[in-house]
Amino acid sequence: MVFWFVISFITNILGPLIPDIINNFSLKNLALAGFIPTSFFVAYAVMSVPAGIMIERWGEKSVLFIGYLMPLLGSLLFAFVPTYPLLLVSCFIIGLGVAMLQTVINPLQRTVGGEENYAFVAELGQLVFSSASFVSPLVYSYYVRNPLSFAPEGLPWVSLYFLFAAILIVMLIAVALCRFPRIELLADEKVGGKASYFALFKKKSVWLFALGIFCYVSTEQSVSVYMSTFLEKYHGTDPHTIGAKAVAWFWGAMLIGCIAGLVLLKLADSKVLLRWSGYITVVLLALGLFGSEKVALIALPAVGFAISLMYSIIFSLALNSVSEHHGSFAGILCSAIVGGAIGPLLVSLLSDISGSMRVGMCAVFLFIAYMIFIGAWAKPLVKNKTVFD
Repeated sequence: MVFWFVISFITNILGPLIPDIINNFSLKNLALAGFIPTSFFVAYAVMSVPAGIMIERWGEKSVLFIGYLMPLLGSLLFAFVPTYPLLLVSCFIIGLGVAMLQTVINPLQRTVGGEENYAFVAELGQLVFSSASFVSPLVYSYYVRNPLSFAPEGLPWVSLYFLFAAILIVMLIAVALCRFPRIELLADEKVGGKASYFALFKKKSVWLFALGIFCYVSTEQSVSVYMSTFLEKYHGTDPHTIGAKAVAWFWGAMLIGCIAGLVLLKLADSKVLLRWSGYITVVLLALGLFGSEKVALIALPAVGFAISLMYSIIFSLALNSVSEHHGSFAGILCSAIVGGAIGPLLVSLLSDISGSMRVGMCAVFLFIAYMIFIGAWAKPLVKNKTVFD
């Protein structure tokens, strides 16, 4: 659970930082800011499959250690030389490490907690992940008001990267000292051979489900990354306080949604829940983009609640729609997380071309519409079990 907390605390801070990055580095357009999440998620997508191979060859402890070492190097690089180009490099290095960590932590928590408790432990991990995303923007607000004495002049938020480095050093020591049980990867966790990938790529459904994951991550990152910037631009809110709290409550609402989802998935078909999640998200996003300041401050964070079930539902529908090669398919789906790189960049490019951030954010409606389509089109071989079955 500590592993999940640290990963989320470090990686989901970009949204509150974007307004400061734009102002402090004098970025001339939003697209330059869009390259920041792009550099992180491109690395994440690139490393997802190789990380699985590394676990089988080197073992989980080595991969954990390297996975924490790379974000430490990335954080220190930017902390000591805070420039826009090195921020992109830093995000890329951190992304590589985080991809390694997520790949090893999933099977590790199954081994540590026991297979009979895996579903509970996995959901608990997601709750902890969301709670850290809620906390990190609040910590950002604190350091902007109370920067470290050695933070660069005029860049108080860089204090966060020194904090990240300190936390990561502690995690490296913990990994070095702790003993972990040997992971035996299950069939759906192993990276398959070339034949399995060729077989999967021939199926239209594989591409459609991968696009669904792409659209989910595009939605999540586009809203969370640009929320504070949008509120500052159209409503004049302070990104250090109100904007940061709005982003925090986006993740807080997602945490609440995860808890509610445990109940909802026992009451209704996951396809129905996916469609209704999409409908509600459309309404909330429209209110957030075109409503008043008071409405936007409620509606935009509430999007986190509406989309909280989408990723897990799309992922499970995908895996339950094929009878073999689940490990390879899972690797393909994880690679589709590159949507976190493309989605925000598309939003920023549309914003710059149109001269309106509202127009750019409307691209998110397309992502949501596609996920609603998945909820209507999917034909899983196994449906989620409800209390009425």
